Amino acid sequence: MGLKSIRFCSSPAWEAPFSTPRIKSSGSRHGSGSGSFWRTSSSRRSSGLSIILPQVIKLLHFTEVYHFHALIDMLVKCGYKKGTTLFGYGYDFRQSNRIDKLMEGLKMKLKAAHQASGGRKVNIISHSMGGLLVLCFMSLHNEVFSKYVNKWICIACPFQGAPGCINDSLLTGLQFVEGFESYFFVSRWTMHQLLVECPSIYEMLANPEFNWKKQPEIQVWRKHSTDEETSVDLESYGPIESITLFEEALRDNELNYDGKMVALPFNSEILKWAAGTRQVIYDAKLPDGVCFYNIYGTSFDTPFDVCYGSETSPIDDLSEICHSMPQYSYVDGDGTVPAESAKADGFDAVERVGVAASHRGVLHDETVFKYIQKWLGVDQKVRKHSKSSRVVDAST
Repeated sequence: MGLKSIRFCSSPAWEAPFSTPRIKSSGSRHGSGSGSFWRTSSSRRSSGLSIILPQVIKLLHFTEVYHFHALIDMLVKCGYKKGTTLFGYGYDFRQSNRIDKLMEGLKMKLKAAHQASGGRKVNIISHSMGGLLVLCFMSLHNEVFSKYVNKWICIACPFQGAPGCINDSLLTGLQFVEGFESYFFVSRWTMHQLLVECPSIYEMLANPEFNWKKQPEIQVWRKHSTDEETSVDLESYGPIESITLFEEALRDNELNYDGKMVALPFNSEILKWAAGTRQVIYDAKLPDGVCFYNIYGTSFDTPFDVCYGSETSPIDDLSEICHSMPQYSYVDGDGTVPAESAKADGFDAVERVGVAASHRGVLHDETVFKYIQKWLGVDQKVRKHSKSSRVVDAST
């Protein structure tokens, strides 16, 4: 998870790649408060659902560049020029992938990149959730996409969701780093309290309409007591049944923010919005003349089913799940997104390839770079180039 961005570029003498990077967020204090949690609040406006965000998001700019720096350097070595044929579009991972602000912003970036590159069409390189944003844009603004885009290279996108990681994110949070480093990073529980209010997280829940080889499940070892006896049963919840589990487990969830208790239950309004996003994604059509390529990660154990409690230490009240540690069952993927989901784009791809790389490692993988160069029709040249990986904003 994290702040994201997309890269466009117009090749040195060809079209313009544009890229949506994926960025990992880090903890920052909100205003003068004593907590390290970003206080967010959801609101409904005529333009849809959005999240009010603090200005501290600006502090994450360096991280945004970091995840894409190897890819940027490779493109520069191939002859792309920052601000002329290479551009980026940053956005906040906490927002929905289809809010008007993001859609209009992407439209303007595409237009600016198109103009700055001399009227050449744009090639888009997206990573992770950036692919969902591009999907939403293509669905809602198909004619604009057709006008400005030549090729779309999609990397590690959770087309059908990321069941294990997302289910556990809503119930117990995420731990980005382990050991000593974790003292300097936002905690698992703090991330949980943030993610439970993020539309983008709900939009990456497992697609219940997808024909999974095996339906992803949440399992709970549950204790049931009567006057006479106590029994322990293993309960299973599929993508649809899991909603009831989320509601029960999070019904009393609260955040202590500056001495005030703020209720943070499972948000049914955001869930309805996310269902609308899933429909937007389902309706997406690849325009004629636009070439689509898909790279997905393989060979890494990737969370799929998640289990809470055990036969010897069962869960009594479902709210206890939020303070327990998960046990995963794994499938093949990049460690975050199952390969089954990442390759299920539903398009007539020119090429669809699996690469043995992790979710973030795929952005540094030489095999991936060779595929990108092949599809863009460029060769890496040995030449002097800027040491900076900064990508010029297409609007400047």
